[in-house]
Amino acid sequence: MATNAELNAKLESVLNEIFEASNVIYKDRGFQRRIGFGKRPALISVDLANAWTRPGNPFYCGDAMDTEIIPGMQRLLKAFRAAGHPIVHVTTAYQNTDRNDPATDMGMWHYKIPVDAVNLRDEEIWAIDSRIAPFEGEYVLLKKRASAFSGTPLAGYLRSAGVDTILVTGVTATACVRTTICDGLAEGFRTIAVKECIGDRVPGAVAWNLYDIDAKFADVETVDTCVKYLASVSRNAKSVAAE
Repeated sequence: MATNAELNAKLESVLNEIFEASNVIYKDRGFQRRIGFGKRPALISVDLANAWTRPGNPFYCGDAMDTEIIPGMQRLLKAFRAAGHPIVHVTTAYQNTDRNDPATDMGMWHYKIPVDAVNLRDEEIWAIDSRIAPFEGEYVLLKKRASAFSGTPLAGYLRSAGVDTILVTGVTATACVRTTICDGLAEGFRTIAVKECIGDRVPGAVAWNLYDIDAKFADVETVDTCVKYLASVSRNAKSVAAE
């Protein structure tokens, strides 16, 4: 029986072949255009709370959390804080996890996923991971649906802060991150998916979704590129203020 590493390597090879073939189709038909960075960014960190980042929870998103996602987030947070741009930490929890109660705030989603695992009464579960904990004054947004925009004041908050660009990180690539990116674009924001800071539970899910997102909904950029961008908009802001 093949090991997980061997299976992942084989899957990656197959996906790369698919991507290369798909590039021809997309480029020929006018996809894969660039949306670019704007002048005022915000970081939208989706569900990087203990239920997703720590082993032993149903939502846990694997070893990449420790080796890639959290370290990447630490770099991004440092750059955002140095530049003084808005940071939004998004998490998910439910007040009423009784699936038999028609008044539950879970809606219909409980038929598909174990949302009872993030009960509002258990703050430790839905709290943002301490390794990337919010600083005082940073917005912690509690959502009930996949997208961070669905049924929340996020769009209005970003517009009031003058934001034109959102850098989206977190989990999962197939659900909450993807829907947040799609809704962010629909709300009129330049959307950037930060490559190393997006995870999932399913092998191949991140690669496939980032490829598809880059073709149609956002620019997929590395942490290095995003950190350089944040330094540049920070300098621009300072030079404008000086004038």
